[in-house]
Amino acid sequence: MAMKRSSSTIVIGARVVESAPNTFTEASVDLQLNPLDNEVFVVQAINLDAQAPDGLAGQDTAVGFSMTTTSQTGFPTLSSSNCLALASREIRAAGFVDGGVGFEQTSLETPPAMLDYIGIISTNDFFLQIQGGGNITPKIGNVKVYGYRAKADAATYAALVQSEVLSS
Repeated sequence: MAMKRSSSTIVIGARVVESAPNTFTEASVDLQLNPLDNEVFVVQAINLDAQAPDGLAGQDTAVGFSMTTTSQTGFPTLSSSNCLALASREIRAAGFVDGGVGFEQTSLETPPAMLDYIGIISTNDFFLQIQGGGNITPKIGNVKVYGYRAKADAATYAALVQSEVLSS
């Protein structure tokens, strides 16, 4: 793969807010890449921070938050090829008289030092998805993405764009 780094490390912060409680909501983040120069964004690390679900006595609640390279019509799974990171927070309270027990799952936020990168975004945007379950209030997800801009040769760029678009 022929790519040449064209920037220092860039840190991008973004957020997505549920449009209504327990409603799948997606936001796009523009990377302002230059497709005429075959510019891509090489993702080195992602830090997802999903707001905690509501603690309701006797009711299970959850918040799912993810980042993908393409737009989604429903909440993705980590096994999707275009899903770069996913976080899930749950409170299991069904059958309890109190607020229940909390659980949290996240994909690897900071890769081991042996990885050069965790993903390459070749189209102009990345996407954030959030969806709650059983909550009274809309939930918020915040993300920090660490990476750099790079220029790919024509064949590599074409392959990356085609792969990203076909995986949506």
